[in-house]
Amino acid sequence: MRTPTDLPSRPEDFPKAFIAAWDQRDGDAIAALFTEDADFVNVTGLWWHGREAIAKPHDYALKSFFSRSTLRAGRTEVRHLSPDIAVVRCRFTLSGQIAPDGTDAGDRRTILTFVVQRQADGWRAVSAQNTDVVPGKETHVNTGGLNAVDYRERPSGPDD
Repeated sequence: MRTPTDLPSRPEDFPKAFIAAWDQRDGDAIAALFTEDADFVNVTGLWWHGREAIAKPHDYALKSFFSRSTLRAGRTEVRHLSPDIAVVRCRFTLSGQIAPDGTDAGDRRTILTFVVQRQADGWRAVSAQNTDVVPGKETHVNTGGLNAVDYRERPSGPDD
């Protein structure tokens, strides 16, 4: 497992480092941003523990259905828990995912939350969780498959 030479020197630079690793299309590049015993929970709830377990599925995805993808960082917030630990949240837009039928999938928006810790060589993630953003929805309902739904009242229209 290689180590990146450009670990972020500040927590707020972590999303930029994640994008740079993503662009390498190499799971080891992603995993090198994490501590040896880190955890990563992906958008479907798969939970990987340790660098090797983080590297393997990222490598597969980056060489297959994410092989043409790009990540764009948006709103980023940092909350320092101590001088050496911070929570970094970043909205990402993922473009260029390949759908199962080989066509281009539409853009997705996610929020990636990283808990990062200062190391001798820069900041590394000890934990990460990726959450898909579904605009206008409040939760998921399982009706034989997960569907994003909104329970809020809708204004009545003239035909109601």
